[in-house]
Amino acid sequence: MKKIFILIISSVFSYNAVAQEGNADNRVITTGVPFVFIAADARSAGMGDIGVASSADAFSQQWNPAKYAFAISKQGIGVTYTPYLSQLVNDIFLGNLTYYNRIDERSAFGASLRYFSLGDIELRDTAEQEPLLQSPNELTFDASYALRLGDRFSMAITGRYLRSDLKIQASNEDASAASTFAVDISGYYQSEEIPFDDFDGRWRGGFNISNIGPKFKYDESGQENNLPTNLGLGGGFDFILDQYNKVGVTAEFNKLLVPTPRDFDGDGDIDQEDNEEYQDISFFSGIFQSFGDAPDGFSEEIKEVTWALGLEYWYQDVFALRTGYFNESEEKGSRKFLSLGAGFKYTAINIDISYLFSTSRVRSPLEGTLRFGLTFNFGDEYSEY
Repeated sequence: MKKIFILIISSVFSYNAVAQEGNADNRVITTGVPFVFIAADARSAGMGDIGVASSADAFSQQWNPAKYAFAISKQGIGVTYTPYLSQLVNDIFLGNLTYYNRIDERSAFGASLRYFSLGDIELRDTAEQEPLLQSPNELTFDASYALRLGDRFSMAITGRYLRSDLKIQASNEDASAASTFAVDISGYYQSEEIPFDDFDGRWRGGFNISNIGPKFKYDESGQENNLPTNLGLGGGFDFILDQYNKVGVTAEFNKLLVPTPRDFDGDGDIDQEDNEEYQDISFFSGIFQSFGDAPDGFSEEIKEVTWALGLEYWYQDVFALRTGYFNESEEKGSRKFLSLGAGFKYTAINIDISYLFSTSRVRSPLEGTLRFGLTFNFGDEYSEY
């Protein structure tokens, strides 16, 4: 029974960043701590997991901390709760706590804690045995500093601590939590309001190179796991129709900066020898190799890029409706889903919810999940519009 639970945890949640033995056509890129890709806030989730180029909010820490330099409120605190595999269990969830402070007109800092609980697991060898309770979990803690390098452009740097405690101590006395550090580099552009014939408009753009850091492993004899280093690029436009109505449209693209699994020896299978050669690729070399190492060339590189479109409508900056679509190639994970969301602002409090519908044969673990977010904004307000 212990081995079964270990297998479930490692195969579903660990996603070790090595090619699995099997056919060489199976080249899905996998990494450690994949929970960092789960949209922790309901606003971004309601727009198809878009956040790199959307307007600033308290939850910008996960997507693009450079946006904090354009935040309207001086300070904000965000709290979210996301059930995971909610149609199977009720104790797996992602919790998120975020804080930011816009220090002055040009700079801001932020910090966040994300905690992913895999629930409680009862381990026993026989039905009569007293169960041993295990609670595997993963978490990240990060802090960022954003600075406006011009009137309309800002950049930020983020430091992150990651800890993954998925090992089952009862099966391996040497098991321990794995931990490492990573860095993000991000940028954000927001134009002034531009008058058109029937409306005003505003351009937005952003990038974020996230989770740049060394590989990690759970024990000295174990294999190394790549961090989910990722390049996110996005752009959007706000249609400011009048003083009451605003519509924001955003498109984003993401690519893992992790090497593609390959059949190095050309025998038609990705086996243990290929895994060992894959392991020898350093994280730094892997970042650059990831742009041109797909065995099928450029056509496969394009398949490794996910894209998303999001739409957000605001009425009087009080009530919001959102929708979005996320797409990933069927050969690279097949994540495809439509999302809906809504938001309500009352004085200094924002309430957000979102819901996800899978559109792929591979059902999302967040299918049928209602996500909640609560934001408290306080302090003086800055004029950015």
